[in-house]
Amino acid sequence: MKKLLLFACLIASLSASACWANDVDYLPPSNYYSSATGTGSSLKGQLTTAMTSGHIQRSYGDFRFSAAVTDTDPNQSGNILLAYNRASVSASWDSGSTWNREHVWPQSRQPGSASNSTKGNLGDPHALRPANPSINSSRSNKPFGLANSTGTYGAVSGGYYFPGDTDKGDIARQLFYSDTRWSSQGISLVNGVPSGNQMGDLASLLEWHYLDTPDDFERRRNQAIYSSGMNPSYYTNNRNAYIDHPEFAWSVYVDQENDSQLYVGGPPNADGSSSLALDMGTVFTGSLAPAPQSLTLHKNGFDGSYFEVSTTGFATSTLQGRYNAFTINSTGSDSQSFDVGFDNSATTSAGISTAQVLIDNLDVTTLGGAGRGSNDGDDTINLDLTVVDRSEGSFMANANLDSLVLDLGTITQNSSNATAQALVHNLNATLGFTSAMDLVATSVNGDFGSLSIDMLPGEEVNNILAGDFSTINATLSDDIVGSFSTTYVLTPYDDKDIDGFTAGTPLSLQLIGEVLAIPEPESIVLMFLGVLFVGVSGRSNR
Repeated sequence: MKKLLLFACLIASLSASACWANDVDYLPPSNYYSSATGTGSSLKGQLTTAMTSGHIQRSYGDFRFSAAVTDTDPNQSGNILLAYNRASVSASWDSGSTWNREHVWPQSRQPGSASNSTKGNLGDPHALRPANPSINSSRSNKPFGLANSTGTYGAVSGGYYFPGDTDKGDIARQLFYSDTRWSSQGISLVNGVPSGNQMGDLASLLEWHYLDTPDDFERRRNQAIYSSGMNPSYYTNNRNAYIDHPEFAWSVYVDQENDSQLYVGGPPNADGSSSLALDMGTVFTGSLAPAPQSLTLHKNGFDGSYFEVSTTGFATSTLQGRYNAFTINSTGSDSQSFDVGFDNSATTSAGISTAQVLIDNLDVTTLGGAGRGSNDGDDTINLDLTVVDRSEGSFMANANLDSLVLDLGTITQNSSNATAQALVHNLNATLGFTSAMDLVATSVNGDFGSLSIDMLPGEEVNNILAGDFSTINATLSDDIVGSFSTTYVLTPYDDKDIDGFTAGTPLSLQLIGEVLAIPEPESIVLMFLGVLFVGVSGRSNR
């Protein structure tokens, strides 16, 4: 499920605005973290190796120009976004007047000092950010904290600095990177107030890591630092593992007993897995998919966890990808609402459309118990959607006939009414997946006193199944002498129980018939005598 794809920008310009607009993902090459299979200190060492191998170190001076690529403002060509306040300013370097280079891990809290030729963590773009000079100055070398801080950037109690809600997760992951990639320089992350070459507060950074997940800006920045295609002059060929795989942070910085367990629907199974079946109803071919359904994803456990949401078929989900997280919490339970449904492409053809939404707890720790952390089984949402063709009314069973003339013949007045039948078929477009049909008598014109059907205007016949028919009984009344013609308009409708039903092509049923007068009695006698006379004359002539 954890497919790693690389979408590299194919441009050679220092301006990366177009790259931002065209890329939809910034995942690493599939083999970049292939050796990162351990947990705890073993995993941290494997990540150090992955981020060091092939690393092209850049200098502190290089960042004066590479920031134009790595920190570009996607909405303003030629501008960059600054740390902490996310202000958009010109990317052009003007000796630090508009923006200067912020060491997220302060210079004074790591070995050495920065000059334009300095490399290592002091010159690493993964550890640097462009910043407003006065904000950079006010931050000074304060460590970051406190965990419950929220809102905008600024100093907080205890001598800590809060980077602001927009940047708190980004800053945490930059410090995780420095602590992992450059631990050989003697720097380290600690809980509480740091000293020497330490930085913290680690507990706050971990809280922020789950509260503020990697967004497109941060992920694109990681890719731009790494990629020779996006950043040909200053690319480093190395990445920040905690942006690519934020789920590693718990194992590296907390413990191997993550207790998170995710589930949808009812209580999870013993292995932590869960499943939910959703019948999304019935829609017509070519119509919009039904409205998504709102679900709740639950988390048991106190620990934070990243999770991946993927879809198969035409499923949609408002939670997508592998950058979703549940935060560290004090209650042992948490939940998130999200919507799932079908894409409109699911209604292209008639039949049953099936799809899935899959939820994978990405935590890598194994000691939290059955159904917890890495042992937490995947959660599956199975969706079904029935797509039916629209009904089609016809006076023929095997072809579409929208008008019919029904001749009830000639009768004699007061003899008996004449009757006939017309069959209205619901043509079967797709076997088993064609809408039922309702039939409504919508109007009548002509001699409807003498010619009628067994449906009054406004009356309807419901639920004529596909391939079936309804019988319309027509009557010629023997009450009145004359030649008569009556036209009924019958309107077929799709099954009215399905949203989006419409009226089909109206059907025209014309009835014709004639009623002859009863001969008068005198006429009958004269007629009889005439016949008798002809018979007698014939015998005498013989």
